[in-house]
Amino acid sequence: MRRRLVQILSALALNANIAGYAAGGVSDNAGKYVCVPVLNCHSCPGAVGACPIGAMQAVAGSRPHSVSFYALGFVVLCGLLLGRWLCAFICPFGLIQELLHRLPAPRLVVKPAIDKRLRYLKYAVLLILALGLPALLVDAYGNGAPFFCKYLCPAGTLEGGLLLLLQAPLRELAGGLWWWKLGLLLALLLVSAALYRPFCKYLCPLGAIYGLCNRYSLYQMRVDRDKCVDCGKCERLCPMQAALLSNANSAECIRCGGCRAVCPAQAISAGFTPPARP
Repeated sequence: MRRRLVQILSALALNANIAGYAAGGVSDNAGKYVCVPVLNCHSCPGAVGACPIGAMQAVAGSRPHSVSFYALGFVVLCGLLLGRWLCAFICPFGLIQELLHRLPAPRLVVKPAIDKRLRYLKYAVLLILALGLPALLVDAYGNGAPFFCKYLCPAGTLEGGLLLLLQAPLRELAGGLWWWKLGLLLALLLVSAALYRPFCKYLCPLGAIYGLCNRYSLYQMRVDRDKCVDCGKCERLCPMQAALLSNANSAECIRCGGCRAVCPAQAISAGFTPPARP
């Protein structure tokens, strides 16, 4: 319940620009020059900050610049502080997926071998769509397109792109791209009812960065092997199917705290306090 409250308050805080909703268009408030730590579309009328992946693409696709050291540094700093805790507590699109998964829908089970391979997709999305193509495929003026935002990001479609549905001229201008993004969003939302956080597991480039930071972040998950009774309940009930017992800070763990809640021996802890020395 505490985590859900934090998620809801975070989603409201990240999209609290009431004037933008009143205007019905993309706002240009001063906060748009500051990155937020999660996917939250710049085009959302209520957005109070900039999406870090969008900011990195914008700089990568513009000459003479190629790397947004501010956006990249900000994301790495957030990752080294909290890792994927941000995915579980702050990300609005993560909240949407979780709420949909509470619906009484048939559950989809992905075979472990297939699931393992699919987990690498988010790293490909990061390297190719979010960073590589915007910098490499440029027009005659040296400008590249924000490929991840343009062709994949469902958070952008949900928060900003749906404005096109209400504005026929813009919808017609987007053409087939609009219908592609809408179809992709609907597909991911439907799958979310059957599978826990599919976008986070397989496609999110920001989750890929934070996952790589999990092992090194100041916030750490710990399993006290002296207390652990090897019942395996934490791994069986982990919605992200993280291998907690072999790696408490797995790149797949979003640090939601569910494992701590179900551990009968109270062997799992989390926090900034360094582990006690023997």
